[in-house]
Amino acid sequence: MPATPAATPAPVAAAKPTLGSFGFDSAGMDRTAAPGDDFFTYANGNWFKTTEIPADRSSYNSFTVLTEKALTRTRAIIEEAAANATATGETKKIGDYYTAYMDEAGIEAKGIAPIQPELAAIAAIKDKAGLAQAIGGSLRADVDLLNSTNYYTNRLFGLWVSQDLNQPTQYAPYLVQGGLGLPDRDFYLEGGRFEGLRKKYRDHIATVLALANIADPTAKADRILALETAIARVHATQLDTNDVKKGANTWSRADFAAKAPGLDWDAFFASANLSAQPQFIVWQPGAVSGIAKLTAAQPLDTWKDYLTFHALDRSAGVLPKAFADEAFSFYGQTLNGTPQQQDRWKRAVNAVDGALGEAVGKIYVERHFNAATKARADAMVQDILTAFGKRIDRVEWMTPETKAHAKAKLAGLQVGMGYPSTWRDYSALDIRAGDALGNAQRASLFEYQRNIAKLGKPVDRGEWYLLPQEVNALNIPLENRLIFPAAILEAPFFDGAADDAVNYGAIGAVIGHEITHSFDSSGALFDESGRLANWWTPEDLKKFEAAGAALAAQYDGYRPFPDLAVNGKLTLGENIADVAGLATAYDAYRLRQEGKPAQTLDGFTPDQRFFLGFAQAWRTKAREPALRNSILTGVHAPGQYRAETVRNQDAWYAAFDVKPEQQRYLAPEKRVKVW
Repeated sequence: MPATPAATPAPVAAAKPTLGSFGFDSAGMDRTAAPGDDFFTYANGNWFKTTEIPADRSSYNSFTVLTEKALTRTRAIIEEAAANATATGETKKIGDYYTAYMDEAGIEAKGIAPIQPELAAIAAIKDKAGLAQAIGGSLRADVDLLNSTNYYTNRLFGLWVSQDLNQPTQYAPYLVQGGLGLPDRDFYLEGGRFEGLRKKYRDHIATVLALANIADPTAKADRILALETAIARVHATQLDTNDVKKGANTWSRADFAAKAPGLDWDAFFASANLSAQPQFIVWQPGAVSGIAKLTAAQPLDTWKDYLTFHALDRSAGVLPKAFADEAFSFYGQTLNGTPQQQDRWKRAVNAVDGALGEAVGKIYVERHFNAATKARADAMVQDILTAFGKRIDRVEWMTPETKAHAKAKLAGLQVGMGYPSTWRDYSALDIRAGDALGNAQRASLFEYQRNIAKLGKPVDRGEWYLLPQEVNALNIPLENRLIFPAAILEAPFFDGAADDAVNYGAIGAVIGHEITHSFDSSGALFDESGRLANWWTPEDLKKFEAAGAALAAQYDGYRPFPDLAVNGKLTLGENIADVAGLATAYDAYRLRQEGKPAQTLDGFTPDQRFFLGFAQAWRTKAREPALRNSILTGVHAPGQYRAETVRNQDAWYAAFDVKPEQQRYLAPEKRVKVW
């Protein structure tokens, strides 16, 4: 999916683009650039030159534009709830959560008293069994392996509850590596700029401990950093974590003691309320074994210091201002180069969405999503599904046997548009006026309990993993299902006033992208039921993988910085989805236009408008630290290179008269066509 994991208005960035009658930003183009040399600059050059990244963001792109719009709308919904003195039910919960979060004076007056019970429980740990109980009790459902590819948790382990890879009718708990405060193992183990970041992270740890009046914070910070470095050494790499086949490891309860000795697993699972669960899928077995060994080998006091720091650090937003400011100083400014912290109301809106998102989303949809938009988007999906089916039929190298499986998978693909058919029930979530930290803790625990309650029950294929007010889109490979929230179905991705060419180039390519995820380097490993099963003939799979290797090599050649290139293997699934998604959207557009005259608007042909709509959807600008971090840890290529996907499309060459001597030219046999 085009996730972006997602301001104080800047003079230019906050301004709306000047849209032509055809629905894209003609003023944002740089027509002095040759499309065949640098299509991103041709489509977005003036926008890139004149746009300032808002001071409270590390990057700015088309997703950000809609995110800010959705944020403002959501704020109005939440503040109305907060102002409603007679509110009951979910409305009261929304208002009380927001009001408590916004009560900076009340939070300041309480100091660290609200978190003292958690700190006292950590201090009371007497032995390694108590340590295992604390680690298990802190387990939360805070990762997502295959839907939104969110692998990060600063808790020692993360849990994902989803359809079983091997038994599609039942849920499985997936155990995931965690425990690092920095984004990835490389930040602990590599030299260069990482050395300076480690020193500043150590200083951040010491500052947080000092703010909580913890004795000897500098020495403890040294020990905590050393412990996290040891955890990083046993962590799986980003590439290995992205490899579904390496993650498909089913362990019984007995396997944990045999394969990962050192942690008291009985105490861990009992504290996590998972004692009755007979099997787990262990995504990074080497990391789980290595971390378990460290719980036995490292001093108990060091673990207690580590748990104390992370308890404070993850709660910084609802602790006194000094904690929130310190968290932003390191994670925002130092790590990502963001100059200014977000306004309190934005952080509060995001927190409410995290706790009560579908309750807010229900109102968002009523106010900001209409039936006409849904109907037009549904029609586009059907066009693109039809076009993808025709593309399967036309793949010359694929055998009829493999094509039949691909067509069956396509036929079974389900699409959710705008919002879920059934809304989440928050009646059991305890929200209290004036208890910002407690609300955050109970909301996190509520979400964990909601997830583990799925275990042993039939899979609910109607659950949404995005909020309607979220600017994103999602392929759910285990369920062969797509989700498109209401908030992304707006300009510049989808514009009811724009002509079809621009819409099919923008949201059409996003829809094609998500469909293709069912057939990308990871999605192609799952059959039509969502089971991890090989439905390819050996010869077909070999040719499919060869096309992927060629695309990975193409992206390896993109170098945003002299010392750092895009990782073509890490981003392969997204790049396949971009290439085939764009090609499918183009085919769908041509099918939609059959029998209609080709109309030039404002000097641009339909094909030119299609490709410009695509490239402008991927306009992006990022601060250097944030861009470097995303290249190292993210599965998406930077937006400027996603826009260059056009170089694999034959129609783009004809549309812009691209010549062999131009920089983005690829000979026909070098243009990657995966589907």
